[in-house]
Amino acid sequence: MSARLPSWAWVTGLTTGAIAVVAVLAVQADQGTKPTAATSRPSPSATADAKPSAKPEEEKPVAVPAESGTGRRIVYSLGQKRVWLVDASDAPRHSFTVWPGTVSPDPGTYTIGERTEATTGSDGVPVEHIMYFTQKSGVFVAFSNAVDGSSPSPADPGARTGGIRVTKTDGRALWTFGTAGTPVSVVE
Repeated sequence: MSARLPSWAWVTGLTTGAIAVVAVLAVQADQGTKPTAATSRPSPSATADAKPSAKPEEEKPVAVPAESGTGRRIVYSLGQKRVWLVDASDAPRHSFTVWPGTVSPDPGTYTIGERTEATTGSDGVPVEHIMYFTQKSGVFVAFSNAVDGSSPSPADPGARTGGIRVTKTDGRALWTFGTAGTPVSVVE
């Protein structure tokens, strides 16, 4: 006669298996393409208020620099102080302005190397989502965002900092997009 497993053992086994399957599916979904939300603007007649309201200024889409290469990549324009996250079809998925450090990388193509979840920046500010992609004159150059979401104060002109700071929201987008080995194209 064979021994029967108690019902709690069956429930525990099935629950553990279900959690493992959900975890695998979540990892696979996180690595796939991300949908973008379509936005529509209400017509002028859509408001019941006759008074004009103050609207935040919408940022106009800025074209990806033509000389930035092709394929999936991060593009950083030194002159525009702007980053684009470009997908494999050369379509910009996200673009945002940045606050560069005092040491700028030379124009060229690099790759994301080391990624660090959190540390303290060379300016003493706690930062997260640090993605190193080059070094210049002994200074590491990396994207990061301040943990508290603040923008950096103007750097001491004598300080040598290679941190390219972004907002907290843009830092999360950059961290998700810029896995180790992702190309970074730096252009004028």
